[in-house]
Amino acid sequence: QVEVVESGGGLVQAGGSLRLSCVASGSRFLFNVMGWYRQAPGKQRELVAVISSGGTTNYSGSAKGRFSISRDNGKNTVYLQMNSLRPQDTAVYYCNMNARRWGYATNFDYWGQGTQVTVSS
Repeated sequence: QVEVVESGGGLVQAGGSLRLSCVASGSRFLFNVMGWYRQAPGKQRELVAVISSGGTTNYSGSAKGRFSISRDNGKNTVYLQMNSLRPQDTAVYYCNMNARRWGYATNFDYWGQGTQVTVSS
């Protein structure tokens, strides 16, 4: 089984920055795409940014130019650097890890519990 744990959320003023981290634990797993999603109150969960095992990235329109996703494959960790934060970025941010066990062909999605990001105006 894979355990996914996020950290780094908090309260920040508009224009400020935060760096989220997410680490996955689980032996004998191969990690494919890693990503960040968010869910604001009353809204559906939406993609923020994803990164492939080879380093290819993809961002939502609202994140492009302000957020940067990166990963450390040796540590099974993904990061989200968030700059120029806005009040509308307020949400619970969830980490997603797509992985498969060594020797198996099927990938599964593993989610963290989420970390709250609040941006005050």
